[in-house]
Amino acid sequence: MADKIKFGFLLAGGCAGCETALVDISERLVDALEHLEVVFWAPTVADVKYKDLEAMEDGYIDLAFVDGMVRNTENEHTVKVLRQKSKTLVAFGACASLGGIAAMGDMHSKEELFNQAYKDTFSTDNPEGLLPEPQCLWEGKYDLTLPAFTKRVSTIDQLVDVDYYVGGCPPHHDFIFQLIQAVVSGNLPPKGSWLTSGKAVCDICKRNPAEHDQQRLPIGDIFRTVDGRPDEDKCLLQQGYICFGPVTQGDCGASCLNVNIPCRGCGGPIPGVKDYGARCVSTIASSLKDDATAEKFIQKFNDMAKLCYRYSYSSGILNQKLTPGNKP
Repeated sequence: MADKIKFGFLLAGGCAGCETALVDISERLVDALEHLEVVFWAPTVADVKYKDLEAMEDGYIDLAFVDGMVRNTENEHTVKVLRQKSKTLVAFGACASLGGIAAMGDMHSKEELFNQAYKDTFSTDNPEGLLPEPQCLWEGKYDLTLPAFTKRVSTIDQLVDVDYYVGGCPPHHDFIFQLIQAVVSGNLPPKGSWLTSGKAVCDICKRNPAEHDQQRLPIGDIFRTVDGRPDEDKCLLQQGYICFGPVTQGDCGASCLNVNIPCRGCGGPIPGVKDYGARCVSTIASSLKDDATAEKFIQKFNDMAKLCYRYSYSSGILNQKLTPGNKP
C-alpha cells in the first residue's frame, strides 16, 4: 500500500461547522482514513499545540484544509505557518474562501461591533463597560494576552497562497467524500480552481421550470421568507422569493431549496464569476418584470450589500474599495 497522505486541518476564525461536516461523512471517514494520516487538527479535535505545527519541516503536510476566515492576529499567524508546512492548501468552506457571514462585520466599525458584543445586548452583564484588550495585567500579577482584532475580515488567499477552494456553509458531507476521493486518486483540476461539480443550484433543483418543460417567466412580485409559505413544487424565484440558485454552486444538492428555503449563496460563485454579489444583483435585476417590481424589491430588501454579499463580502470588489485598511 502506498504511503498515506499526511493531512492537516486548521480552524481559523470559523465556527467549526466545516469540521463537523467532515465528521458527518460518518463511516466513510473510516474508509478515508485508510489513505489519510492526520498529523494536525487543531484547535477543535486534537490536543495539538501550535508549537508542534511550527516544529514540523516545511512541506511536511501533504494536504491541509483551513476552515474559517482571518479575523485576528492568531488566525494570521497560524494560517501563515500552516501554509509554510503544507504542500497543498485548501480554503475549505465559505468563510475561508469568501469571508463568510462574519465578513458582514466589515460594514460596521470596530466600536460598533464591540459595543454590540460586550455592552448593548440585553443579556450582557458588564456594568464597567470592559472590552477585550490584547494585553491585560490582572490583579497586578497575571500578564494575560489575547489575539488582536484585525482591521477587516480576510479570506485565506488574501493572506497566503491557496491551491484550491471549496464552498458551502458548511460543505455538504456527500460532496466532501467525493472531494476526498478526488484527492486520494490525484484527480484534481489546475491549481487555483474551485473543487466543485461545476453545476449551479438551479441545475440540480427539482423546482427548476426547465425540469417540467416550463418556460422561465419574469418575476412579477417580491416576497420575503416571512411573508408566507411558498409552494413547495414551484420555483421559488418564479414565485417572487429571491433565490440565488442561478449563480451559486450546487455541490450542496440544493439542500435549502429541498426544505423550502431560498438559496443565499453559501456555495460560492459558479465558474467564471469573480464578484459573487455583483452577479447576484445583475441576475435578479434582469429577472424582474418591470419598474414596479424593482421598486417592491428595493422596499423589501433595503440592505442590498448584506443580502447579496451574505457569504462573500470579503472577496467582493465593493469591500476592497470601501473598507479602510483592506489588508489584515
